Amino acid sequence: MISRYSRPELSALWDDAYRFELWLAIELAVCEEMEKAGTVPVGTAAKVREAAQDKLNAPRILEIEQKTRHDVIAFLTHVEELAGEPARWLHLGMTSSDVLDTAMALQTTRALDRIVSGVNGLVAALEARAREHAQTPMIGRSHGIHAEPITAGLTFARWSAEVTRAAGRLVRARHAIAVGKIAGAVGVYGNLDPAIEREALGKLGLEPETVATQIVARDRHADVLNAIAMLGTAIEQIALGVRHWQRTEVGEAEEGFGKGQKGSSAMPHKKNPILSENLTGLARLLRGYAQAGMEDVALWHERDISHSSVERVAMPDATILADFMVARATTLVQGLVVNAARMRANLDRFGGLFFSEAVLLALIKTGLARQTAYEMVQRSALAAIQEAALEGIAGAKPGRFRELLGHDPDINSRLDGKALDACFDLEHHLRFAPAIMERALGKAPQ
Repeated sequence: MISRYSRPELSALWDDAYRFELWLAIELAVCEEMEKAGTVPVGTAAKVREAAQDKLNAPRILEIEQKTRHDVIAFLTHVEELAGEPARWLHLGMTSSDVLDTAMALQTTRALDRIVSGVNGLVAALEARAREHAQTPMIGRSHGIHAEPITAGLTFARWSAEVTRAAGRLVRARHAIAVGKIAGAVGVYGNLDPAIEREALGKLGLEPETVATQIVARDRHADVLNAIAMLGTAIEQIALGVRHWQRTEVGEAEEGFGKGQKGSSAMPHKKNPILSENLTGLARLLRGYAQAGMEDVALWHERDISHSSVERVAMPDATILADFMVARATTLVQGLVVNAARMRANLDRFGGLFFSEAVLLALIKTGLARQTAYEMVQRSALAAIQEAALEGIAGAKPGRFRELLGHDPDINSRLDGKALDACFDLEHHLRFAPAIMERALGKAPQ
């Protein structure tokens, strides 16, 4: 992943130097177990560790690879340069994928641990904004059109719940990928012992693959990439909401705008939702990596190498990008400027039009057929919308919908003024919002 979308802590997990150190740790863990089994001379691992640990030269390994055209052979050649004769006991009975897949499991689990930690911070930021705006009414929208009232807090709580589910998928995917293999060329331990694998992997915090071939099964990697893609999509959900809120015609919230920040090279007045638009685009990349991961699952027989080139790009890039997106989304949520007054103004824009369902239900309760009642309410609703459009939004009359309903003889013959007024009760409409918040977030701290 390019440095623009990378954070150093996560990127470091995929550096060549770190990868080669993991390879050495894997080889030494196996060597130590072979020493216990009497397969390798006692003290071999200690000698290699003293000569090579923290002394590996990544550029030298890559230089050797230019000749060998094989990365693990290049690595072993370099270790032999450093450690001499004892290094000949490394990799005994093993195949390259024993090292590569086990190392990738370690890199991926450690990357997921960092990402999940960041996601927990994003959830905390969303919960804080949800509680802050638990009582901030705003219009809910369906199809982008005014529907019925909600609270801004419920929107933040909904996002928090979705991101929390994404974190759960990441945790499950981490469990699925926390496996390695030290099982030889086609996974049947032809020149190894399952006990060696179990003990060596245990030292590394991994479990053996249930039924290995030459590689670890790739549905595990697809699990990870799909979980990451779902995280990206949850973040995109937040970003899309902010982008709508920041539209000039809506103005209900906007991204924080720092001192000295510029919005446009041409238009000095511009403040654009650049963080949200950036997150929306990056989510597309994560979904692309998930698709690539799915394509990697089906391989010929005991393995082919078609998955390898994909994973060398997809696994580092997806994890690095997910980490970056989580951090950026957290900054977005924490710095978001919420305009509660504009939310209320938009809510009131059409004079209580969103209470149409309450009026409909009140009419039905008088014994009127549902479709007849619907047409009666719709008549006043459409007239109110048309009047507002003709007069311009600024000229829309507060309460006009209520006024039109009161002047409709078919309606006022069934609902008197008091009954109609009871339909226009915002507090009643939002009475269960606190319970929904508690279901999503738990009880507010006292």
